Amino acid sequence: MSEWSKAFERATHACDKIVATLIEAGIPQEALATYVPPRRAFLRTKPAKFEPTGEVWRLGTLLLDRNGHIYAAGPSTRAAERGRPGYQSNSREERREIAAAALKAGYKAGTPVNYAAIPIPLTEETLQAKDLPLALSEGEVRVRWRAGAPIQGHKPCRATSTNAWLCSPILPSGRPAHR
Repeated sequence: MSEWSKAFERATHACDKIVATLIEAGIPQEALATYVPPRRAFLRTKPAKFEPTGEVWRLGTLLLDRNGHIYAAGPSTRAAERGRPGYQSNSREERREIAAAALKAGYKAGTPVNYAAIPIPLTEETLQAKDLPLALSEGEVRVRWRAGAPIQGHKPCRATSTNAWLCSPILPSGRPAHR
């Protein structure tokens, strides 16, 4: 078995372990959907909408579903009423439209909805991409917790008996950042 295969096997085992831990702990999942922006159709504009694709847990820069599939987290919103325009800024009005589209898609008010998530299959080619949060370094699958951060020096993703997901970034001083 190659070094790559062993690393993928360990990462898959870690995903399975964390899914079991999250289910056992009763941690609620968030919605995963595809966002379809508003588009012009003949004489009118079709409103933005969400197409539900599943449920996931948010783990920092990653999303994990019940089957152990990993996604790079994209933007998220909470389903909410559109409300009256405040005209504070165009970006704020766009965010209100996106939240209203989530509510219109059938999500309850306040439900977090993740969209534009990128699936990350555990393959050698995918884990060599510099713009994804997972990467293979020094024979281990590691998490890049911030876009553009170097992957060297981060702890590998492993499942243990006490912690299902050990992947914490290391500070320049050598101390873990989240302890």
